[in-house]
Amino acid sequence: MNLVGIVKRVDFKNILKGFLIGLSRPHFIWPTIKATKDCIAFSTKNYGKLHHKNGPANAFRHAFWNYLIAKRCFKWQNNEETVLNWAKKVTDWHEDSFPNKQLPKAMDLHNNEVGRFIFAQNTEKSEQEIIGLLKKMALESIKIDESSNLSEYKNRMVHIL
Repeated sequence: MNLVGIVKRVDFKNILKGFLIGLSRPHFIWPTIKATKDCIAFSTKNYGKLHHKNGPANAFRHAFWNYLIAKRCFKWQNNEETVLNWAKKVTDWHEDSFPNKQLPKAMDLHNNEVGRFIFAQNTEKSEQEIIGLLKKMALESIKIDESSNLSEYKNRMVHIL
Protein backbone atom coordinates (compact mmCIF):
# COMPACT_ATOMS: atom_id res chain seq x y z
CA MET A 1 0.00 0.00 0.00
CA ASN A 2 1.49 3.29 -1.10
CA LEU A 3 0.34 5.88 1.47
CA VAL A 4 1.28 8.86 -0.72
CA GLY A 5 -0.66 7.41 -3.66
CA ILE A 6 -3.70 6.88 -1.44
CA VAL A 7 -3.59 10.42 -0.06
CA LYS A 8 -3.41 11.83 -3.61
CA ARG A 9 -6.57 9.92 -4.62
CA VAL A 10 -8.69 10.84 -1.58
CA ASP A 11 -10.14 14.29 -0.97
CA PHE A 12 -9.59 16.08 2.34
CA LYS A 13 -13.12 15.42 3.62
CA ASN A 14 -12.67 11.66 3.24
CA ILE A 15 -9.17 11.73 4.72
CA LEU A 16 -10.63 13.47 7.77
CA LYS A 17 -13.52 11.01 7.92
CA GLY A 18 -11.08 8.08 7.75
CA PHE A 19 -8.98 9.62 10.49
CA LEU A 20 -12.06 10.04 12.71
CA ILE A 21 -13.15 6.46 12.05
CA GLY A 22 -9.69 5.32 13.14
CA LEU A 23 -9.85 7.42 16.28
CA SER A 24 -13.14 5.77 17.23
CA ARG A 25 -11.42 2.38 17.55
CA PRO A 26 -7.63 2.90 17.51
CA HIS A 27 -6.99 -0.68 18.65
CA PHE A 28 -8.58 -1.89 15.39
CA ILE A 29 -6.28 0.11 13.10
CA TRP A 30 -3.40 -2.38 13.03
CA PRO A 31 -5.52 -5.53 12.58
CA THR A 32 -7.45 -3.76 9.80
CA ILE A 33 -4.27 -2.77 7.97
CA LYS A 34 -2.88 -6.28 8.38
CA ALA A 35 -6.15 -7.84 7.18
CA THR A 36 -6.13 -5.55 4.14
CA LYS A 37 -2.54 -6.40 3.21
CA ASP A 38 -3.11 -10.13 3.74
CA CYS A 39 -6.31 -10.06 1.69
CA ILE A 40 -4.63 -8.31 -1.23
CA ALA A 41 -1.61 -10.65 -1.08
CA PHE A 42 -3.80 -13.76 -0.97
CA SER A 43 -6.06 -12.52 -3.75
CA THR A 44 -3.09 -11.67 -5.97
CA LYS A 45 -1.44 -15.04 -5.28
CA ASN A 46 -4.63 -16.95 -6.09
CA TYR A 47 -6.27 -14.80 -8.77
CA GLY A 48 -3.52 -12.60 -10.20
CA LYS A 49 -4.82 -9.28 -11.49
CA LEU A 50 -8.34 -10.70 -11.93
CA HIS A 51 -9.27 -9.59 -8.43
CA HIS A 52 -9.02 -5.98 -9.66
CA LYS A 53 -11.72 -6.62 -12.30
CA ASN A 54 -15.44 -6.91 -11.54
CA GLY A 55 -15.61 -10.70 -11.74
CA PRO A 56 -15.82 -13.56 -9.24
CA ALA A 57 -12.23 -12.96 -8.04
CA ASN A 58 -13.21 -9.41 -7.06
CA ALA A 59 -16.30 -10.74 -5.28
CA PHE A 60 -14.04 -13.11 -3.34
CA ARG A 61 -11.64 -10.30 -2.42
CA HIS A 62 -14.36 -8.02 -1.06
CA ALA A 63 -16.03 -10.77 0.96
CA PHE A 64 -12.69 -12.06 2.26
CA TRP A 65 -11.55 -8.53 3.16
CA ASN A 66 -14.64 -7.91 5.30
CA TYR A 67 -14.39 -11.34 6.88
CA LEU A 68 -10.70 -10.81 7.68
CA ILE A 69 -11.21 -7.37 9.19
CA ALA A 70 -13.92 -8.71 11.48
CA LYS A 71 -11.95 -11.87 12.35
CA ARG A 72 -8.71 -10.03 13.12
CA CYS A 73 -10.44 -7.30 15.16
CA PHE A 74 -12.43 -9.95 17.04
CA LYS A 75 -9.13 -11.05 18.62
CA TRP A 76 -8.81 -7.54 20.09
CA GLN A 77 -12.41 -7.15 21.17
CA ASN A 78 -14.55 -10.23 21.56
CA ASN A 79 -17.77 -8.48 20.52
CA GLU A 80 -19.29 -9.59 17.24
CA GLU A 81 -21.53 -6.55 16.79
CA THR A 82 -18.66 -4.14 17.41
CA VAL A 83 -16.29 -5.75 14.91
CA LEU A 84 -18.99 -6.11 12.27
CA ASN A 85 -19.91 -2.44 12.63
CA TRP A 86 -16.22 -1.54 12.37
CA ALA A 87 -15.73 -3.62 9.21
CA LYS A 88 -18.80 -1.98 7.66
CA LYS A 89 -17.62 1.54 8.57
CA VAL A 90 -14.14 0.98 7.17
CA THR A 91 -15.22 -0.68 3.94
CA ASP A 92 -18.11 1.75 3.35
CA TRP A 93 -15.59 4.56 3.87
CA HIS A 94 -13.37 2.95 1.25
CA GLU A 95 -16.21 2.78 -1.27
CA ASP A 96 -17.08 6.44 -0.65
CA SER A 97 -13.45 7.60 -0.75
CA PHE A 98 -12.50 5.79 -3.96
CA PRO A 99 -15.51 6.46 -6.19
CA ASN A 100 -16.70 3.80 -8.56
CA LYS A 101 -19.54 3.61 -11.07
CA GLN A 102 -22.93 2.78 -9.58
CA LEU A 103 -23.14 -0.93 -10.47
CA PRO A 104 -19.56 -1.85 -9.43
CA LYS A 105 -20.06 0.07 -6.17
CA ALA A 106 -23.32 -1.77 -5.48
CA MET A 107 -21.57 -5.05 -6.25
CA ASP A 108 -18.69 -4.22 -3.89
CA LEU A 109 -21.02 -3.18 -1.07
CA HIS A 110 -23.07 -6.34 -1.54
CA ASN A 111 -20.00 -8.61 -1.45
CA ASN A 112 -18.68 -6.72 1.59
CA GLU A 113 -21.96 -7.57 3.33
CA VAL A 114 -21.55 -11.23 2.33
CA GLY A 115 -18.13 -11.31 4.00
CA ARG A 116 -19.53 -9.87 7.22
CA PHE A 117 -22.38 -12.40 7.12
CA ILE A 118 -19.88 -15.25 6.69
CA PHE A 119 -17.94 -14.01 9.72
CA ALA A 120 -21.10 -13.77 11.82
CA GLN A 121 -22.10 -17.33 10.90
CA ASN A 122 -18.61 -18.81 11.34
CA THR A 123 -16.79 -17.05 14.17
CA GLU A 124 -15.19 -20.29 15.36
CA LYS A 125 -13.93 -21.51 11.98
CA SER A 126 -10.35 -21.00 10.89
CA GLU A 127 -9.33 -18.57 8.17
CA GLN A 128 -8.36 -21.55 6.00
CA GLU A 129 -11.83 -23.06 6.32
CA ILE A 130 -13.38 -19.72 5.38
CA ILE A 131 -11.07 -19.33 2.40
CA GLY A 132 -12.35 -22.66 1.06
CA LEU A 133 -15.96 -21.59 1.62
CA LEU A 134 -15.45 -18.18 -0.01
CA LYS A 135 -13.64 -19.68 -3.01
CA LYS A 136 -16.58 -22.02 -3.54
CA MET A 137 -19.02 -19.13 -3.19
CA ALA A 138 -17.02 -17.10 -5.72
CA LEU A 139 -17.28 -19.94 -8.24
CA GLU A 140 -21.05 -19.90 -7.70
CA SER A 141 -21.39 -16.10 -7.76
CA ILE A 142 -24.26 -14.60 -9.71
CA LYS A 143 -23.69 -12.34 -12.71
CA ILE A 144 -25.64 -9.09 -12.33
CA ASP A 145 -26.46 -6.06 -14.45
CA GLU A 146 -28.23 -2.71 -13.95
CA SER A 147 -31.64 -4.39 -13.81
CA SER A 148 -30.63 -6.87 -11.08
CA ASN A 149 -32.22 -6.67 -7.66
CA LEU A 150 -29.36 -7.44 -5.29
CA SER A 151 -31.72 -8.21 -2.41
CA GLU A 152 -32.62 -11.39 -4.33
CA TYR A 153 -29.04 -12.60 -3.83
CA LYS A 154 -28.72 -12.06 -0.09
CA ASN A 155 -25.71 -13.90 1.33
CA ARG A 156 -24.50 -14.87 -2.17
CA MET A 157 -21.63 -13.26 -4.01
CA VAL A 158 -22.32 -11.32 -7.17
CA HIS A 159 -20.15 -10.16 -10.08
CA ILE A 160 -20.46 -8.11 -13.26
CA LEU A 161 -17.90 -9.62 -15.66
